[in-house]
Amino acid sequence: MSTRVHVIVRGTVQGVGFRWATEQVAREAGAAGWVRNRPDGTVEAVVEGDDATVRRVVDFLRTGPSGAAVAGTDVTTVSPRGEQGFRTR
Repeated sequence: MSTRVHVIVRGTVQGVGFRWATEQVAREAGAAGWVRNRPDGTVEAVVEGDDATVRRVVDFLRTGPSGAAVAGTDVTTVSPRGEQGFRTR
């Protein structure tokens, strides 16, 4: 069974390799979806996969890479779309 979440990450999350690191973690976990910077300084991600895979990526998003300072995450469960692969937008 597939799970899909939409995540907004707030804090010092741009200019610190956040998208690159997220893509690496997601690909290693076997997750599908995407990650991108938003104009308001947040990072937005959609992650799809089995429950354990999605949980692994979301756990990473809550801390980010070493240069990040995550102030908070908003995680919303959405309908799976059967997405394939993970990319940076």
